Amino acid sequence: MKYSILMLFILGVFLASCSDDDDDQPSNPNNTLTLNINGLENLGSGFAYEGWLIVDGAPVSTGTFTVDDNGNLSDTEFNVASGTLNAATTFVLSIEPSPDPDPAPADTKIMAGDFSGNTASLGTDPVAMGFDQSSGAYIIAAPTGTGDSTETYSGIWFLDNSGSSMTAGLDLPTLNPGWKYEGWVVMNGTPVTTGTFTQLDVSDEAAPYSGSNPGPAFPGEDFLTNAPSGLTFPTDLRGQTVVISVEPSPDNSPDPFTLKPLASGIPDMLGSGPETITNNVSNSFPSGNVTR
Repeated sequence: MKYSILMLFILGVFLASCSDDDDDQPSNPNNTLTLNINGLENLGSGFAYEGWLIVDGAPVSTGTFTVDDNGNLSDTEFNVASGTLNAATTFVLSIEPSPDPDPAPADTKIMAGDFSGNTASLGTDPVAMGFDQSSGAYIIAAPTGTGDSTETYSGIWFLDNSGSSMTAGLDLPTLNPGWKYEGWVVMNGTPVTTGTFTQLDVSDEAAPYSGSNPGPAFPGEDFLTNAPSGLTFPTDLRGQTVVISVEPSPDNSPDPFTLKPLASGIPDMLGSGPETITNNVSNSFPSGNVTR
C-alpha cells in the first residue's frame, strides 16, 4: 500500500514537472501550427508570406509559404518547438522578400491575432482598426487638360467640392509603415492607377497620364496622355469601376492588391455633386485563424 502511494506521488511530481507552468496555456503534443486562411493572393516572384509567433514580446518565425492563383496555400502546417508554440501569445503574418536577407519581420504585416487557448482568430493588420468605417467621394473632371469637350469625363479626383472650399474626399485610416494607398479605375477590365498616396489632402506620388495644367492638391488623375496598350485617352470614365486599394510597399505587382477597402461603379448618369464609393472591406480583406 505504501509502495502504491509512493509511486502515485512520484508519478504526480513527474507529470507536474512536464506540464506548462501556465495552466492558461494548453500544451500541444504535436508541435504543429495549422493555418486556415482565406483571401490571400498570389504575390508573384520575389515575395512570400511568413508567419511569426510572438513569444515574450519577440518574433519567432514559423516559416514561409506562397499562394497560387486560386488562393491555395503551399503549406498549411508548420512544425514549431513545443516551448515556443505553447508560450506564444500572438500570431502575425507578414509579406517578405524572397530570398530575404533580413531575419526580422518586414513592416508589411497583413494579419494578426492573439491566442485564446489554442486558437488565434486573424484580422487584417495594415492598421489597428478603422477600415469598417472607411468612406469615399470623388468628382469626375479633367482640370489638367485643355478644356476640350472630349476630356470632360476623362479624370477622377478624390475630393469633395460641395462646400465653399475643396476638402478630402476619402475617409481612411492612417496606414502603418510598409503600406500605401493606391487609386484605380478599371477601364474595360484593365486596372489603371491614379497614383499611390499616404495622405488624403495632398497630391499623390505620380501623374503619369495627366495634362500639363496643375491639378487639385488631392489624390487623383486625368487620363489624357500615355494611354496603356489597348486603351485610348482621353476617355470616358462613366460606367467604369473606381477602387482604392491598400498596397504593400515595396510593391512588385502592377495590379491592385487584395485589400480593397473602397470600390464601386462610376454612374452612367453623374449627379451635380461628388459621387460616393462603397465600403468593400468585407468582400476583399482576408480572414482566418491559426491553431496550435
